[in-house]
Amino acid sequence: MKGARAMMRCVKLWTGADGKSHFQEGVVELEHGARGDALSVKLTIDSASFHETDADPKLGWHPDPARQLVMSLSGTLRFETADGSFMLHPGDVLFTEDTGGAGHNWTMTDEAPWRRLYTVLEPDAEVPFRSVQRR
Repeated sequence: MKGARAMMRCVKLWTGADGKSHFQEGVVELEHGARGDALSVKLTIDSASFHETDADPKLGWHPDPARQLVMSLSGTLRFETADGSFMLHPGDVLFTEDTGGAGHNWTMTDEAPWRRLYTVLEPDAEVPFRSVQRR
């Protein structure tokens, strides 16, 4: 599809004025590159690290430690916020800005370990997130 934008599923978490975490379904917009790849703009990050969780740690409600992107590599999770719940699947991106307040909760929903890549964003990093309507 020449000229069409590619998109990657992304869910954004943020802390509202009520001190609770909220979520918004969306996408990271990608532009077509010179070699047929779909690319985002380059993002400035402070650090990156891989994590693997084999069993649900039962963290309970918690905020995130930093504004970050979490790329889910394996495992399926159910996240809960003040708005309700959503599923995170392998290949999805989680954009977290809920660094204060009551936070969110997550539980593993299958036997696969949750493998992910955390990228802590620089304070001025702009993420090409676009919200989409939930059905």
